[in-house]
Amino acid sequence: MADLSLRNIKKVYDNKVTAVDDFNLEIKDKEFIVFVGPSGCGKSTTLRMVAGLEEITDGELYIDGKLVNDVAPKDRDIAMVFQNYALYPHMTVYENMAFALKLRKTPKAEIDKKVKEAAEILGITEYLNRKPKALSGGQRQRVAIGRAIVREPKVFLMDEPLSNLDAKLRNQMRAEIIKLRQRINTTFIYVTHDQTEAMTLGDRIVIMKDGFIQQIGTPQEVFDHPANLFVAGFIGSPQMNFFDAELRKNNGKYSVVVNGVEFPFTEEKQAEFEEKNVEAQAVVLGIRPEHISLCAKDVQAPHLSANVDVSEMMGSSTHLHVNTEGKDVVLVLQNIDLPAEYKRGFTYGDTVNITFNPDLMHLFNAESGLNII
Repeated sequence: MADLSLRNIKKVYDNKVTAVDDFNLEIKDKEFIVFVGPSGCGKSTTLRMVAGLEEITDGELYIDGKLVNDVAPKDRDIAMVFQNYALYPHMTVYENMAFALKLRKTPKAEIDKKVKEAAEILGITEYLNRKPKALSGGQRQRVAIGRAIVREPKVFLMDEPLSNLDAKLRNQMRAEIIKLRQRINTTFIYVTHDQTEAMTLGDRIVIMKDGFIQQIGTPQEVFDHPANLFVAGFIGSPQMNFFDAELRKNNGKYSVVVNGVEFPFTEEKQAEFEEKNVEAQAVVLGIRPEHISLCAKDVQAPHLSANVDVSEMMGSSTHLHVNTEGKDVVLVLQNIDLPAEYKRGFTYGDTVNITFNPDLMHLFNAESGLNII
């Protein structure tokens, strides 16, 4: 087991392209950390620097307090699971899983014990004598994970291990990885571009963009308190809705104005703004689709009028796409809570009133994109 420390890590390629810049992260022993972000954000490059497969241009990497910048990959006691499985096609499943232990000159009886234990954990015992080509994608992925488990590494690295699987299998394998993590109890670093994977797997997630860390936190923290517009838009599905708005302060009371409609804040939110000494300013208002609701047509409370574009029936909920003042907005409505007039569904062009709880709004500075709280 191991803790890791990445200090001011930087990666610059020969063509002067900076892939990762000023990356700082402390990973505790047995923690499950997920690097997430769009393609090209530097997450896989960072993982490969931890593995020793990419040279660190600047900064320091410590594993268990030992500086390992110049330590060869084979001496870092790290196991990596790749996106394409990287299995030896001419070897059986058993031989693939045993290969690293044979190289270490591990006794045959110990190899046999470890391979069979790992196969049992992953449910691939019956495939031990098959070649990789006779296996499905999910089974091959289990073999690749099993090959890493038998080595009992200090750190387990996984680079988009589920991206080649179909949606159903990906969900199954995600659950398998959660179970596996509880059974082998080692330090995990997992790379994905899928925010659902990040939210369900990670103790903490590291959100990256253009080589820089945007935010580090638990899944709940980054969902509830996104640090900036990028994080707010990246985490959550369907994506957060954004409006150009104005934060006002009159007689010591804060409110936000959207499309000419003023939404006052609750006392709790007022106190939060006051404590942070927030000034009146142009803002981008973010509100999650789950936090927008319909209201009666004759309601007096603050609301926006919108026209229905598309209604997607999702079973227990409806994803409603509406347009207000030229702005596309998505609502996620629980069907059980729908007003009687909408129980039969929505029609294109229907006029609806939408409103939001001010406590669930996220406000970002219009220029910097940073969360004003």
